[in-house]
Amino acid sequence: TLHEIDGTENFSKIGGNVAVAVSIAVAKAAANTLYLPLYQYIGGVFASEIPKPLGNVLGGGKHAIGGPDIQEFLVTTFAPINEAVFGNAEVHKKVKEELKHRFPGAAIGRGDEGAWVAHLGNEEALDIVSYSCKSVSDRTGLEIRPSLDFAASEFYKDGKYRYKDKMLDTEGQINFVAELVNKHDLYLVEDPLNENDFDGFAKLTEMIGDRCIVVGDDLFVTNKKRLEKGIKAGACNSILIKPNQIGTLTETFETVSLAHKSGYVPVMSHRSGETTDDAIAHLAVAFGCPIIKTGVVGGERIAKLNELIRIGEENG
Repeated sequence: TLHEIDGTENFSKIGGNVAVAVSIAVAKAAANTLYLPLYQYIGGVFASEIPKPLGNVLGGGKHAIGGPDIQEFLVTTFAPINEAVFGNAEVHKKVKEELKHRFPGAAIGRGDEGAWVAHLGNEEALDIVSYSCKSVSDRTGLEIRPSLDFAASEFYKDGKYRYKDKMLDTEGQINFVAELVNKHDLYLVEDPLNENDFDGFAKLTEMIGDRCIVVGDDLFVTNKKRLEKGIKAGACNSILIKPNQIGTLTETFETVSLAHKSGYVPVMSHRSGETTDDAIAHLAVAFGCPIIKTGVVGGERIAKLNELIRIGEENG
């Protein structure tokens, strides 16, 4: 097995990227031998649920120097996959229009994932994304909601969340997140607290978990043991799934299975640096993930979205 070849618990010799590439290659070869699409080979003939696409439209944090502290301002369109891809792309376009309208002459760039980057405050940025969602929603009749990936560990130091314009303790951060959820009807918040604060995540989940998906990425790192700890603590109600974090499809499946069994929403995810490989589209369907985080624009993001549309067409 790959673990025997590597000889370490976390693939520190060969690396998670090599491990997952080999694991996916073997699965694809087996699927091809049986003339099956990858999602059916892994998930069985009844695997057919197409996940909702979650896409980054405005960037901040380490992904966008000079932008907001919050790392990703995301959107989800609640519709069949082809309409959902269109809805997310329309919001992406509307965000740029709104940035140009509100800040004429300002420099507007694009980050790693194709999201817009501009010199904005956090709440200013969220206002623009929320407004863009509503604008596109009113025009198209599609339901579209904003979400946030705080990546809060990136600006947490010495017990404080250090925003450019304020400093918050854990209680203050929990209240700030809850306030944003209520004000903007956020669909999902990812990593809103420090990656080791299981108790804080439990408090936040108790406060907002009935109306918002609370996702652990840095908290769980696709690791079954960390997810077990989170389940016991009541931390989060969702986990981000990044196959190369854990190394093999088998271990990814074990983590997703535990999430399903425990009532946690598994969210399949790309990485900030990506290729045009479409395997995670198949994995999202195979593992029954109701949400996939895979960007809005750019060839390496659209490859996954197009594959989801194809899978959707195959299944009627």
